[in-house]
Amino acid sequence: MTIDLTKTASFRLDGRRALVTGGGRGIGLTAASALADAGAHVTLVARTAKEIDEAAGAIRARGQFADALALDVTDVPAVRQALAARPPYQVLVNNAGMNRPKMLPDVTIEDFDAIMNLNVRAAFFMAQTVALRLVAEKLPGSIINISSQMGHVGAARRTVYCASKHAMEGFTKAMAVELAPHNVRVNSIGPTFLETPMTRPFFENKAFRDEVLGKIKFGRLGQLEEMTGAIVFLASDASSLMTGSALVLDGGWTAE
Repeated sequence: MTIDLTKTASFRLDGRRALVTGGGRGIGLTAASALADAGAHVTLVARTAKEIDEAAGAIRARGQFADALALDVTDVPAVRQALAARPPYQVLVNNAGMNRPKMLPDVTIEDFDAIMNLNVRAAFFMAQTVALRLVAEKLPGSIINISSQMGHVGAARRTVYCASKHAMEGFTKAMAVELAPHNVRVNSIGPTFLETPMTRPFFENKAFRDEVLGKIKFGRLGQLEEMTGAIVFLASDASSLMTGSALVLDGGWTAE
């Protein structure tokens, strides 16, 4: 008797083009490195040309494919023009984002506009631009919106940030519905607090550190390498049945 064993889906991305916003450091650079490691040709996007040039160079030094594109993602016409001049991207890691933690009485109109402009407006139109090109060229693709555990819960000092990430979760689901007939998938990743050069100073505040570690059930901060599996999974055919979903990497924060 012959037993037909199920074939394991591939996590490889050979021959695919991937675009990573905020690609010079932190989650963005981690995503770019992981995608290149899986075989993708990666374009790193950020405003700071020197940072992404060096990052792309480090990836190429491993014998992998990477280039840099200096671009302000909040300038939607410039984004559209730059991407129209390049071949389509089958993978987007929509990572550029920001926060200004403040208690509600201290939030200014300028704070609100800055956070929403980058985390919602720029992210929305970046996803739209990449997706519509894939639809026009009849190519499958995967859009990965880097959200947050704060897209699923609320927290003090994060009213605007939570609003922006809840909005991202909403447009992730709605885009997934519209783009599914075109085989373009849209999902989000919601990490907890990660230990990065940018976040390290915040955790020198013992009260804040204790508050955060009290919510993360593992009792420790997340590490950047713990993002890589989810990013490659969502970019690859291993997640071919997944769209409109949130992959929450929060150490159990939202479990209760």
